Amino acid sequence: MKKLLLGAAMALVGGAAWAEDVTLQLKWVTQAQFAGYYVAKDKGFYEEEGLNVTILPGGPDVAPTQVIAGGGADVVVDWMPSALAAREKGLALVNIAQPFKSSGMMLTCLKESGVTTPADFKGKTLGVWFGGNEYPFLNWMNKLGLKTDGTDVTVLKQGFNVDPLLQKQAACISTMTYNEYWQVIDAGVKPEDLITFKYEDEGVATLEDGLYVMEDKLADPAFKEKMVKFVRASMKGWKYAEANSDEAAMIVLENDETGAQTEQHQKRMMGEIAKLTAGSNGALDEADYKRTVAALMSGGSDPVITKEPEGAWTHAITDEALK
Repeated sequence: MKKLLLGAAMALVGGAAWAEDVTLQLKWVTQAQFAGYYVAKDKGFYEEEGLNVTILPGGPDVAPTQVIAGGGADVVVDWMPSALAAREKGLALVNIAQPFKSSGMMLTCLKESGVTTPADFKGKTLGVWFGGNEYPFLNWMNKLGLKTDGTDVTVLKQGFNVDPLLQKQAACISTMTYNEYWQVIDAGVKPEDLITFKYEDEGVATLEDGLYVMEDKLADPAFKEKMVKFVRASMKGWKYAEANSDEAAMIVLENDETGAQTEQHQKRMMGEIAKLTAGSNGALDEADYKRTVAALMSGGSDPVITKEPEGAWTHAITDEALK
């Protein structure tokens, strides 16, 4: 019996010693937007695959594309507009998985500003996030025939808060269904005093929160196999988070070293995030990809990307992970 226990213990030690390291760079701070990864780590899904995963939080001063370009991460979470724009500029990023099926981006407007339809944006000040998040907005304005140089709409470079709306500096601001919209509500604004325009509903949504790696790394069979294990465990984490949203939110809170997040906000956020990951098994939907590319190329005189990318995504990882 002692020999069996000793053998099991040595196997565990050996397994830990041979665990492969993976560093994941998030697009933003620790919150339920990334619950699947924290759940996969907390529940031992990565460990089951022989992986030792380090999750690096992002923030306003962290660009995932720059981190991976500098070798600071093996895989990053990023929005496809940002990733494809970086690829065209020479950073060969490849989408290996797409946990998010739907977009959570929208414009949230005060009804008192007189905005009732997108046609009412003309003459208004609109808050927009930059750093790669502006691309879907610019495409939308181009589709509406609105110039963003102040001629038709004034673009306010929005910080990652909702102050411009609360202080009435802008008629509308950028919000996510799972985050900033609720910050507006928590600030005391009633839902009936707001009108929201979801990018998904307006037909201008682009893919968010995909997993990206450097193209040259995929030529290494060992790295490829490591990513298969990582994606498989991550999607297991995402599906667990969808089915157990409150528990997932609490796992996120346990991993928030800043102490900035609250239980109420994270549980509410996880409930909204589950709607965006629903319907995805991790494999990129080619139709969603083509829609995103078309949106990014339709920016008029200033498109996000100027030509259709080649080799910007692969099913090689998810095909193996889903077997």
